[in-house]
Amino acid sequence: MIHHLKGRLVEKNPTDIVVDCNGIGYRVHISLHTFAQLPESELVFIYTHLQIKEDAHTLYGFIDKTEREVFRQLISVSGVGASTARTMLSSLEPRQIMEAIVSEDVATVKSVKGIGTKTAQRVILDLKDKIVKIYGMDELSVPQHNTNREEALSALETLGYTRKQSEKVIDRIRKEDPDATVETLIKLSLKKL
Repeated sequence: MIHHLKGRLVEKNPTDIVVDCNGIGYRVHISLHTFAQLPESELVFIYTHLQIKEDAHTLYGFIDKTEREVFRQLISVSGVGASTARTMLSSLEPRQIMEAIVSEDVATVKSVKGIGTKTAQRVILDLKDKIVKIYGMDELSVPQHNTNREEALSALETLGYTRKQSEKVIDRIRKEDPDATVETLIKLSLKKL
């Protein structure tokens, strides 16, 4: 199995990259999370996961081990394939996925394109204990302000704003003011949306 690649970044697209390792170019499928964190320099180090099927050998790349581990956990769930797992990692950061699973936040998991309610519930059921065991996360370590975030998001959705658009704005506000109340989040979001 190919554990990682270290080489020259020859091609860079939002969904895949080509890494030249001593004259051999590896096409690696990546998430938007990895794409956003790729260095500006030519030299890259990417953790990989090789998926072997009858008709294809597909290489997936990740900026860090945590993202790769979340990907592997997701594809272990029945009904979640590699492309769905990659879509999840493109829509949410690995930490957000883990927090949603541990806090049994079906709405967040379901917000990913291609995941319905049953699949979201299966992901949570199958992975919650594993994530708690591997990362030592539990309901207590998930930020309590998550409820403020969710309430503000649902209020903005009711007002007609898309969830993805609202999440970006709210997360930016929460970085500046982690203790923001629901009202503050909504007011500031409305000014920026």
